[in-house]
Amino acid sequence: MENANITSLVAQYPLVEELIALKETTWFNPKATSLAEGLPWVGLTQADVDDAHARLARFAPWLAQAFPETAKNHGIIESALVALPTMHSRLEKESGITIPGTLLLKKDSHLPISGSIKARGGIYEVLAHAEKLALAAGLLSLEDDYSKLLEPQYREFFGRHSIAVGSTGNLGLSIGIASARVGFKVTVHMSADAREWKKAKLRSHGVTVVEYEQDYGVAVEQGRKAAESDPNCFFIDDENSHTLFLGYAVAGERLKAQFTEQGRVIDAEHPLFVYLPCGVGGGPGGVAFGLKLAFGDHVHCIFAEPTHSPCMLLGVYTGLHDQIAVQDLGIDNLTAADGLAVGRASGFVGRAMERLLDGFYTLSDQSMYDMLGWLAQEENIRLEPSALAGMAGPVRIAASGRYALENATHLVWATGGGMVPEDEMEKYLAKGQ
Repeated sequence: MENANITSLVAQYPLVEELIALKETTWFNPKATSLAEGLPWVGLTQADVDDAHARLARFAPWLAQAFPETAKNHGIIESALVALPTMHSRLEKESGITIPGTLLLKKDSHLPISGSIKARGGIYEVLAHAEKLALAAGLLSLEDDYSKLLEPQYREFFGRHSIAVGSTGNLGLSIGIASARVGFKVTVHMSADAREWKKAKLRSHGVTVVEYEQDYGVAVEQGRKAAESDPNCFFIDDENSHTLFLGYAVAGERLKAQFTEQGRVIDAEHPLFVYLPCGVGGGPGGVAFGLKLAFGDHVHCIFAEPTHSPCMLLGVYTGLHDQIAVQDLGIDNLTAADGLAVGRASGFVGRAMERLLDGFYTLSDQSMYDMLGWLAQEENIRLEPSALAGMAGPVRIAASGRYALENATHLVWATGGGMVPEDEMEKYLAKGQ
């Protein structure tokens, strides 16, 4: 972008100056409205999410056998909900700000199979594609016990098809592992910031990993191109996939059931604030959609991004969505939060969800490392840096003075870290204060 264009963008949207300066920034969304008003813009409904629930239930017997770690939950991929009382106190102490309400952690960081939030959307889209192919070929009916898909003749059938995806790491991990187990040939196109251990894990499952020296955008573009040249190859599009989005959205009803089990009330007097780390936007967008359907206007969803990769904040704030990238402003898109190292946000998610999100904030890599250290010390929970992006949320919300928080529930969505090797985790911890 020419300097003159940047100057006129800053004149129109003053916050852009803070983003260019890499300042930690908080922005509350003036377009945020009620679920009733915002829902038509999404283009998806409760019925679509119900359909995703039903498909996952059909695949539960397959999952329970294919991935024994899901068997104790009868093939349903779900994460625990834990209270963080000592981390709550630590956040107050370090920030000097009182945070009324209760602090909880949603441990998608420890989801089975691939140890991140991507085990929701990624695995769901692989299964949806497998079901579609098997139904079309007359090999499956909706009433069947889907565990039969593990038999050699089905794996041989799926082996004639392939799947491709572009990823910074976690999405590739979930899609690679699930696709290989179904029997698909799978190729993951990995950007420069993807961790070596994630690539090694994929290769150990028989996945083809193609590496790029450029960022996420290039990996996706190349993955898309490779898939276009093969009629039997299905490309999973993190930027535009409604299927991925719905896989994430299932989380809303499941969280509601967990709250009911714990006796936790969410209503006008007891609001819920959910803090979601955001990369391209599919994961947090889908989860936020599911949460809105489950809790209506009593849930407030806030997206968190690195100061070096504030693509969704930039897109929604300017209204330019995927027509602008952080690199256009001279921001380098280099961050330790590999899952969030995205320069251009999903236009689909930005436009669909912009009226259902309360706000956005950015934070530095050092802030993420510091909170990673505090969480390990205070609660003995270890996450990867990007998963800590949401942890600054309760401080930002409390500092804003915008909401009555006495009876609030603050839920930090931990997006990854459960499978990080010990030596890698020690390096993360060493960077925390």
